[in-house]
Amino acid sequence: MLPAYFRIRIEAPGYAFPIRRQTVKGRAVFTRLDTFARLLYEKLLRYVLKFGIVGLAGYVVDVGLFNLLRVGVFGDDHFFQGPIGAKIISAGVATIATWFGNRYWTFREHRRKNYLLELAEFSTVSVGGILIGLACLWVSHYLLGFTSLLADNISSNVVGLVLGTSFRFLLYRFWVYGHHRADGLTTRASSDGQRPAQVSTSHRPNGSEHAKVTRGG
Repeated sequence: MLPAYFRIRIEAPGYAFPIRRQTVKGRAVFTRLDTFARLLYEKLLRYVLKFGIVGLAGYVVDVGLFNLLRVGVFGDDHFFQGPIGAKIISAGVATIATWFGNRYWTFREHRRKNYLLELAEFSTVSVGGILIGLACLWVSHYLLGFTSLLADNISSNVVGLVLGTSFRFLLYRFWVYGHHRADGLTTRASSDGQRPAQVSTSHRPNGSEHAKVTRGG
């Protein structure tokens, strides 16, 4: 048990105010951090997560189709069974698959009215990401002289992959599906005095989900 002197100092009314003020200040800091985290998620992180999932699915399509063509599942003795032809087909199909996923899921609220122009720009950015990976491999192998298999994999599948993926995401987010695009869904809805439709889900008592579509006016 504390001496009376310390009990008086702690229980005195004048010492309660700094504690309450520190509590209020702590809550304000927590509120600001929570607001920042929500904003960061809404503006960036949710796109990054969806983009990563779509990209992983595209990678599976690319690798899987390439190997199916190489082993002759779709026939033998034709150009597309060879490595170059197989890669052209697999990369092309993977690009269309990832475009579809990004258009209708990752960036669905910013998808464009002119889908052909959108696909052309999407494909251009995708090729740019591939060229970045090739450039990293070329610099490492031929310019810096790192010719081992490990070095080739690090330069191409680690450094090149990270730089190429970052390049694609940023240009998809802020150019192909940017807010400034006049034919984007968000811009068109704003010009009509409406917000784009949003789908929200709520859980019923029986555990099922109920979808609700809302549109702002």
